[in-house]
Amino acid sequence: MDTGFIGKKSSAAGGWGALKSCGKRLLESGTPLSGARTMLKANQPDGFDCPGCAWGDPEHGSSFEFCENGVKAVAWESTEKRATPDFFATSTVSALRQLTDYELEANGRLTHPMRYDPASDRYLPVAWEEAFAEIGSILKRLDSPDRAEFYTSGRASNEAAYLYQLFVRIYGTNNFPDCSNMCHEASGVALRQAIGVGKGTVLLEDFEKADAIFVIGQNPGTNHPRMLGDLRRAARRGARVVVFNPIRERGLERFSDPQDKIEMLRGGSTDIASHYLQPQLGGDMAAVRGMAKVVFAAEDTAVAAGLPPVLDHDFLAEHCIGLADYRSAVEATGWAEIEDQSGLTRQEIEQAADVYMNAERVICTWAMGVTQHIHSVATIREITNFMLLRGNIGKPGAGLCPVRGHSNVQGDRTVGINEKPPAAFLDALEKRFGFAVPRADGHNVLAAIGAMLDGSAQAFIGLGGNFARATPDSALVERALRQLKLTVHIATKPNHSHLMPGEVSFILPCLGRTEMDINSAGNSQLISVEDSMSMVHGSAGINRPASPHLLSEVGIIAGIAEATVGSGVVDWRELAEDYDRIRDLIEATIPGFEAYNARLRKPRGFHLRNAAAHREWNTPAGKASFASGPLPQETVHQRARKGQGRFALQTFRSHDQYNTTVYGLDDRYRGVYGERQVIFIHPDDLKALNASAGERVDVVGDHDDGIERVARDFRFVPYDIPRGSIAGYYPELNVLVPLGSAGEESDTPTSKSIMVSFRKREAA
Repeated sequence: MDTGFIGKKSSAAGGWGALKSCGKRLLESGTPLSGARTMLKANQPDGFDCPGCAWGDPEHGSSFEFCENGVKAVAWESTEKRATPDFFATSTVSALRQLTDYELEANGRLTHPMRYDPASDRYLPVAWEEAFAEIGSILKRLDSPDRAEFYTSGRASNEAAYLYQLFVRIYGTNNFPDCSNMCHEASGVALRQAIGVGKGTVLLEDFEKADAIFVIGQNPGTNHPRMLGDLRRAARRGARVVVFNPIRERGLERFSDPQDKIEMLRGGSTDIASHYLQPQLGGDMAAVRGMAKVVFAAEDTAVAAGLPPVLDHDFLAEHCIGLADYRSAVEATGWAEIEDQSGLTRQEIEQAADVYMNAERVICTWAMGVTQHIHSVATIREITNFMLLRGNIGKPGAGLCPVRGHSNVQGDRTVGINEKPPAAFLDALEKRFGFAVPRADGHNVLAAIGAMLDGSAQAFIGLGGNFARATPDSALVERALRQLKLTVHIATKPNHSHLMPGEVSFILPCLGRTEMDINSAGNSQLISVEDSMSMVHGSAGINRPASPHLLSEVGIIAGIAEATVGSGVVDWRELAEDYDRIRDLIEATIPGFEAYNARLRKPRGFHLRNAAAHREWNTPAGKASFASGPLPQETVHQRARKGQGRFALQTFRSHDQYNTTVYGLDDRYRGVYGERQVIFIHPDDLKALNASAGERVDVVGDHDDGIERVARDFRFVPYDIPRGSIAGYYPELNVLVPLGSAGEESDTPTSKSIMVSFRKREAA
């Protein structure tokens, strides 16, 4: 078998490998020197906010931190390559559809607004005003505003997102499918139920004070590398880092900081995880419940021996409800059930619980490894229960930290991108602008796709992102988009969503985060974003735009809005000319943004106050609430082992991609080079299948809805992963994620809970 694509894994995350990779990406961009200069302004008070992840920036000192992910994002955006009208003239849409994601986006930045021509199957250039007029005309002819879907990517600024939601609500709908629906929706739902706010409670400096950090279902080395610097500093001062992750991820084992000259020169690294536990897919809730079981047993032992209690009784009495019911649920859960569902031994769970009990200040972080399961909301409630037991919410060095993906996914939700908006926000809009605000809940991502498929939705506008590749059930989503009357994509580069045109389809090119946004008076515009720690930062691009024909996201939204709803309620052009005016409107309608413009211009921006971090609980009972439900009746790995040759699959990123953007074909942390169609599998599972490393197979989805789902031509890669669980990259494997499988209460696609089997590869 061909195993030439499998090579040596990096000995540690970061280090010289990160520097080499960054240099390679900067060279590929064609602008290595300007790209390097641009990086020096990333996350600086007088520069731009990194277009990569949403990890927080320090409030003190210089915020410049070397980040491989950020360098790749900047190089990708600031490339000198251009996808001009000539690029589209030489290839039909059908031909472009045969390119991989990497090949398509490698053609560079979009330069002109384009309109699809069905007769030639090509995109042709179109004037901005002509595009706006036609889009507005089609939207106005729909028999209901609810026939249109308005998607938002997490790269959109606060100003663009607020203007977008304002336009759409004046238009008359709350149809706001957005990337939050596919990642941290479960976090928002669970945390609002438990503590009254759907955000994390920590600041970045809390990581400097924590005695222990629990990292659950998260891979910061690939997804938010700057977090590794904070984990490294915590580990070096003696904090314990406990990891729960089915996959052995290099960044959570060891990290070599490229900014530490001595460590780099000596070829050294720092151990990150003090404890690395590998639960089965979907087994995190059982593992956390097991730790709670250990805590309650230790409490009983301490009380019987006359020792200080393990639980924080003062905190629990003053701030919490539901403890007795939760304890009953924990005691009713036996160790056999916990071990079977988690895939961990009692001893492993007890060791992790000991770390928790011996720490005065604990932070718990998690990401999509927790949120993309059927029972994700219940799992996050269980995590919150566990943290409440010893008062680890609302004190320095402790708290809950859901780590978001894209740079402003949290900010977009804060400023109104929400298909289920709070009544208070709608009341504020109605009072300030004087129009009848739509009150009915709108569509999330899965509901929007369903509406497109059944014909009740007829138009789609995407503010950034790559909707067709980010969403589940790829073949169905392609069909859904292509049967619409109108598709509009606001983007910086060509992507596969653009190649699934409706009857009328536009690609509208926008400025990137690194580019100057100059208004008609010649003044540079400032935008803002919110990170995972609720810090709001200013951002101003420093590079010349890739094309003189680009408009900002705000300018494009304003143009569509004016053509669709007119300027009777809002003067869109006035707002697009001065983003301070948009921020004035945000301040007038959303609590927490007082003196927005003044505070934004201070170094590091400002923090949006989190009530739960101050032990103020905006819940019906006015207290933090324990959840007392049972463990899931069955997890994906428990279902999989009932059938011969069935496996539990999770999708994740390679180290050379960010969301659906593929920067390259290597994943050096996992030892895979020049290949993306791979399946990571335990060596003993390979033997049981009578297969070998490098062998190619088709992966077949196993969802009981009568739809055949097949991911063709994937190679096996032996890896340290629990038996019965496998993993591979999205978006290539999204074809296997069924629309009909969604998180309870969150309605998030279950991209970490996919039942599959293998069959012999079919000939092309």
